Amino acid sequence: MTSTRQESPWVRRYQQAPADAVTLVCFPHAGGSATSFHPLSRALAGRLDVVAVQYPGRQDRHREPAFEDLHELADAAYEAVVEAVGTDRPLALFGHSMGASVAFEVALRLEQRAGVKPVSLFVSGRRAPSRHRSEDLHRKGDDALLREIRALDGTAQAALDDEDIVRMFLPSLRADYKAIERYRSAPGATVGCPVVALTGDTDPKTTVEEAGAWQEHTTGPFDLRVFDGGHFFVSERTDAVARVLSGQLDRFR
Repeated sequence: MTSTRQESPWVRRYQQAPADAVTLVCFPHAGGSATSFHPLSRALAGRLDVVAVQYPGRQDRHREPAFEDLHELADAAYEAVVEAVGTDRPLALFGHSMGASVAFEVALRLEQRAGVKPVSLFVSGRRAPSRHRSEDLHRKGDDALLREIRALDGTAQAALDDEDIVRMFLPSLRADYKAIERYRSAPGATVGCPVVALTGDTDPKTTVEEAGAWQEHTTGPFDLRVFDGGHFFVSERTDAVARVLSGQLDRFR
């Protein structure tokens, strides 16, 4: 299946890329936006065609309701990727935290509905779908949600101290937490593409064992990469993460 690139509210490109570059589609964390991948895009400039997904409910899409169901979000993201990015050249997916689960579900849809196998799926900062924790933060008050984001240290302090900004992003943040906390993959769900799991060694949201369990969700090759850092190790170790991605994908050019 092929598709020409179309303008879409779902995708952002921050760097030019060679015509033969692999396209890497990046899916943000809960409460996150496409701009969270700007540093990674810059680190991969000239090597990969980095596309960042913009979910509804944030930044320039803040007037659109955010999805509260991860499968529905993955359905919409899959359609947007096929339409706006195309499937006529090598395609890889990268997702961080909630985005890892979205990327996994999009990879499943690409394989099952479009007959397209991504050249790689990178799942970062998220436990495997078969590893569950009892979580219900989305049912708690705003203060609890804000304490969670402060503890994970992935949002600029200045933004958290600005009441107008907080008021704007809290609805989408709560929707994201509802989506990921209620998410369950289909029993035995596996992709056929290679999977690379990335995790921080002090991440409170994902243990190394929980990250390694992604191996159960692919019939292809699997690799686990552990970095120094917490939940947002990607921001702390951007260059090292970029080397892993380009090392895996350069051979597909």
